[in-house]
Amino acid sequence: MKLLLDTHIWLWSALEPNRLARRVEKALADPENELWLSAISVWELTLLSRKRRLNMPPDIPTWVAKTMEDLQLTEAPLTVEVALAIPSISFSHGDPADHFLAASAKVFDLTLVTSDEHLMHLPGIRVLANR
Repeated sequence: MKLLLDTHIWLWSALEPNRLARRVEKALADPENELWLSAISVWELTLLSRKRRLNMPPDIPTWVAKTMEDLQLTEAPLTVEVALAIPSISFSHGDPADHFLAASAKVFDLTLVTSDEHLMHLPGIRVLANR
């Protein structure tokens, strides 16, 4: 299975693994599964750090590279196709990061791993809920 980690799941995997549900933890540890990360999540991380809502090391690029290597993450590219897929998804909220994550899951045929209730029930998007 190909799993796209939303921002919280990625950060919790690296910083607070105890916040992951057992089935999510098991899926992330399964070597048969591919783990993917969107650049949108890295952008969200930098915003959260800048707003001091997340305490990160000063060298964020090195931290990101290390987590990508440690978790063996594949980068989900931001493409024109992803941007054009956004209007085809019926969102109940206006968070642009969530829109890009859901569209990436749709375009690249990924299962979105999330704790976000807004993302869990999107039509046409496979989800592994962190519950």
